[in-house]
Amino acid sequence: MDEVVKARVTGAAPEGASDPEAASRAVREMFTAIAPRYDLLNHLLSANVDKLWWRRTAKAFSTILSRPEAKVLDLCCGTGDMAFALRRQGSGPAITGADFSHTMLTRAAGKTRESQKMRWIEADALRLPFPDENFDLVTSAFGFRNLADYDAGLHEILRVLRPGGECGILEFSEPRGLMGKIYNLYFKGVLPRVGRLISGSSGAYSYLPASVQRFPEPPEFLERMRAAGFRDASWNRYTFGIAGLYRGKR
Repeated sequence: MDEVVKARVTGAAPEGASDPEAASRAVREMFTAIAPRYDLLNHLLSANVDKLWWRRTAKAFSTILSRPEAKVLDLCCGTGDMAFALRRQGSGPAITGADFSHTMLTRAAGKTRESQKMRWIEADALRLPFPDENFDLVTSAFGFRNLADYDAGLHEILRVLRPGGECGILEFSEPRGLMGKIYNLYFKGVLPRVGRLISGSSGAYSYLPASVQRFPEPPEFLERMRAAGFRDASWNRYTFGIAGLYRGKR
């Protein structure tokens, strides 16, 4: 029964949100509230493994990032860590980070050196202010599952990608077996308590494990990517399946 319900999930649904607009608003408010401690908690709660995941994801797109004329969009960019990993992998392409949290973008801009040639845009991932076929690469790291409509998000990514362009969605997943038991103990028990203590937010770090549990399993999400129009859809597991990279081409 649980699998049937999960297969029909439209998108993120924070507690108390009754419709997609309310869900988007609740997510924005949560991330605005935790922005001051966001980087610290990401690194602390993942034991810095998150940095490895960003580097590995950026390396997966090294061919595109080696092209000086390439245009890259990092969606739901938060404070910019994925975008900065892309910049370190390739110094030439124009990189744009987009997020609907002004507070997160302010922190990303504060971490940016003038020589990095990066720009930050406040935008809704479901209504991007970019023309069709504008980017060679679109990435998203641990933000896609917060969209109020996953399928609409995939279609919007496809819209702004040039023919032959690629997307990479780095997201959490739920590992199986013994690792899955350890993961659940930490992710659903320890992490919310530590996150609440440091960030001062009572809901954001309880929402995190709930949002991961709600997100489609890899086979279903790959099916959704194909249905949206992506070809060569694949999933590459990271760190025992705690996270993984979804890839697809237009």
